[in-house]
Amino acid sequence: MSNRFSLWSFLAVLLALAGPLVVAVVGTRAAEGSWGLASHALSVAAIALTVVAVYAFSILVDGCGFRDLGFAQVSWSSIAIGFVLAGFFIGIFGPLASWSLAQLGVGGFEKGLSRVADLPTWSLILTIVVVASAEELLYRAYAIERLGTLIGSRWIAGFISLVMFCLAHVPMWGWAPALTTMAAGCIFTIVYLVRADVVALVIAHVATDLFGLVIAPHLVK
Repeated sequence: MSNRFSLWSFLAVLLALAGPLVVAVVGTRAAEGSWGLASHALSVAAIALTVVAVYAFSILVDGCGFRDLGFAQVSWSSIAIGFVLAGFFIGIFGPLASWSLAQLGVGGFEKGLSRVADLPTWSLILTIVVVASAEELLYRAYAIERLGTLIGSRWIAGFISLVMFCLAHVPMWGWAPALTTMAAGCIFTIVYLVRADVVALVIAHVATDLFGLVIAPHLVK
């Protein structure tokens, strides 16, 4: 891992941690107006550009390699690990989270689902692929590795990134569902800290969201 760090490096980490939250706040408010699909597309593009910006800076300026930014343990087994994790979240964690929210009477995922219900299927799939991948690249791989280098602890960096990951989901989903997202993110974070394999987490995250936001609603219909 490159130990090169400057003020601009710190700002890149801040962008990775807070950028998605800012996009979520602005995008959610814009979607409630007359922007519709246009505001949604701009939000997705902003998330993608954030990933490109922070990774390009770390590689070209800080001298990091891809192995330093979450790809150290990537192998063919990443695919299997990703789908095993997805199976756990789809078959166990997801139903348990929904049941817990229902028992507590604090509201479920309906608020967020209603905001994507009118999106064309192709747009929703593209959004999931881009945003889910970006969240893993930013919150798990990039933030943990670069912030961990700055403060000297990957585990503390993982906790900080986990909190920001949770906050970024509040504007769209609300506080209660965002807390279940934090629980899921905790599992993702621990898996990453044990095995620096962001590809496995991207596969798991994308597959889980595709099932929950695209496949399951169609099955219900």
